[in-house]
Amino acid sequence: MNSHLQQIAVVDLAEPEAGKVFAETAAKLGFVQIINHGISADLIQRTWQQTQLFFDLPTEQKRKLLRSEDNALGYFDAELTKNKRDLKEILDFGGIASSFLKKSERIKTGDGYNFWPESLPEFKQTLVEYYARCEILGHRILGMLCDGIGVATDTLQPHFGDRHTGFMRLNYYPLDDPLAENEAAKTIPLGDMALHHHTDAGVLTILLQDSTGGLQAETDGQWVEVTPIENALVINLGDMMQVWSNDHYRALLHRVRPVEGNSRLSIPFFLNPAYDTDITPLPAEPPKYRTINWGAFRRARSAGDYADVGKEIQIADFRIC
Repeated sequence: MNSHLQQIAVVDLAEPEAGKVFAETAAKLGFVQIINHGISADLIQRTWQQTQLFFDLPTEQKRKLLRSEDNALGYFDAELTKNKRDLKEILDFGGIASSFLKKSERIKTGDGYNFWPESLPEFKQTLVEYYARCEILGHRILGMLCDGIGVATDTLQPHFGDRHTGFMRLNYYPLDDPLAENEAAKTIPLGDMALHHHTDAGVLTILLQDSTGGLQAETDGQWVEVTPIENALVINLGDMMQVWSNDHYRALLHRVRPVEGNSRLSIPFFLNPAYDTDITPLPAEPPKYRTINWGAFRRARSAGDYADVGKEIQIADFRIC
């Protein structure tokens, strides 16, 4: 089954009919691996190097960038998914278009301020360069998805461009709990997954994963491996695209299982619309969802990253039929 998933889910974006093939594959699976995507192997390698350097920093240095409920960007080592603590460390940055992120002054985003490690002089430049390339690719994919549901490729562009609220996350899945024993005793215990099952809240995700493996997607009621391909990118669709497409595209549940004896790195870029965007099904005969305001939905989902808030907000809460 694993090899079958890989065979039908790899799309070469250099092919003439790539857009059509991508949209059809995304509608069937929700997960697609892409090659010849336009992001160079050199930039990918430099991005990996800077990511590893960051997570190799001493804990006290990383925690200088610690995020909070009031500032959702930065470092964190006790995140919850589905109200269970994940075995991982993260660094989030972005929340605004790369044209603003490149600026030297600190700009407040809808998620707060960005923090950068002062001890790594090449970190910001490299990661923002990669972020900008993901931005371009994300907007290209957005057009493919629109075409796949029979609307103009630029239909959703007014909600994106320099107004998007996408962000990037550096994930490190260590072998051992990143919290000291006394810290772990005061918070929610680790669950049985490196990252627990969930759907992504936004529109689409562009994921760079290392060769370790462990990413699984649920399809036809079974968990299947999303096998790493060197320098390929994994695209998965989020809750807001499911609503916009009126269920033509689906946000698949996915998780990361622990890989015995191996740590893991991954870098997702989440393309999200402007916070004032009201999301209503485009092919709407009949609409299956009530209108969802992206900013309100994002804030509610983000709150669950910090504390056990009970039932996590889902698009099912807005379903009409």
